[in-house]
Amino acid sequence: MLKTRGSSEATLPGAEACPAGSAAACSGRQRPRIALLSNPRSTGNLAQLPRIRDYCADHPDIFHYEVEHASQIGEAMKVIARVRPKVLAINGGDGTVQAALTELHNGGHFGDSPPPVAVLPSGKTNLIAIDLGAKGDPVGALERLIEVAQGDLAPYVVARELIALRHGEEGAQPVIGMFLGGAGLADTMLYCRDKIYPLGLPNGIAHVLAALAGMAKLILRAKADFLPPDTKPVSLSLSEEGNRLTGRFSLLMVTTLDKLLLSMDVGGKREGSLKLLAVEERPVSVVAAFLASVAGKLGRSKVRGVHFQEADAITIEGESSDVILDGETFRAESGRPIHLRPAQPLSFVKLAA
Repeated sequence: MLKTRGSSEATLPGAEACPAGSAAACSGRQRPRIALLSNPRSTGNLAQLPRIRDYCADHPDIFHYEVEHASQIGEAMKVIARVRPKVLAINGGDGTVQAALTELHNGGHFGDSPPPVAVLPSGKTNLIAIDLGAKGDPVGALERLIEVAQGDLAPYVVARELIALRHGEEGAQPVIGMFLGGAGLADTMLYCRDKIYPLGLPNGIAHVLAALAGMAKLILRAKADFLPPDTKPVSLSLSEEGNRLTGRFSLLMVTTLDKLLLSMDVGGKREGSLKLLAVEERPVSVVAAFLASVAGKLGRSKVRGVHFQEADAITIEGESSDVILDGETFRAESGRPIHLRPAQPLSFVKLAA
């Protein structure tokens, strides 16, 4: 069910009348500068969405569309494409952003000229929003976005390379995202989601507790229900390099972002490539990776047990080994590997340097 706010009968220039029950706000007759796609079920929106709705109701140059399930994002994009906004803003967590990027990539609703994407900080981790300079209060970020959209967007628009993930069959439509975590990192992220978040703690405290539990597991080699599960071995194939990494990894990341988890900078050299960081499941390797990151040498110099490579294609194989792409979980199984390739880049609005 789609929630509605404001008039559902207003007609926007160059667009069809907003269908009844499809738009959360559709007031005024000017072409809206911003189309805002909201997921009310994102964690940050549980408290912030009423404020965002009120803000949109007071600003007719915002077209606000709410969905409750990822399956509704395709229909949302069809309606938003008719509005022809200057900016598409996404109000949700990383999973909502990933679903929207996938629909933008596969749906073709905007032809060859999709609007630049802005991301409000409304989820648990907000990795994508942070990379684009959106931090703190989502309403504050929306206010800043309106200010930017009133003028020339060009100084704020940046291109971001994307990851295309195919699970199993190569012919399937890809899922599009920016950050993939696997091996011990995915185990810890899922542990945090399943065990720590239900405690109702603030996000920062929950993330610290999950990281401490992961380190305790690594150092003590303990087995307990209150600790993350044992890391499973995975095999990584980098096609154009003709090499292969196999083993147990505490950290496995593939990204197109400028910064990795915990704001770790990586020394990428080739545009359009996937950046792979794999840290072996040994305390000394994890400490070495952290120190290299602090020193600004991660990916720029060789560190024992730390593997950084760039590739045009990566295949992940394993026995029931989970990976997480922007909040969505996939499992690499025997005979059903996960294939990663670069996807066509999209334009994003970066609110801060």
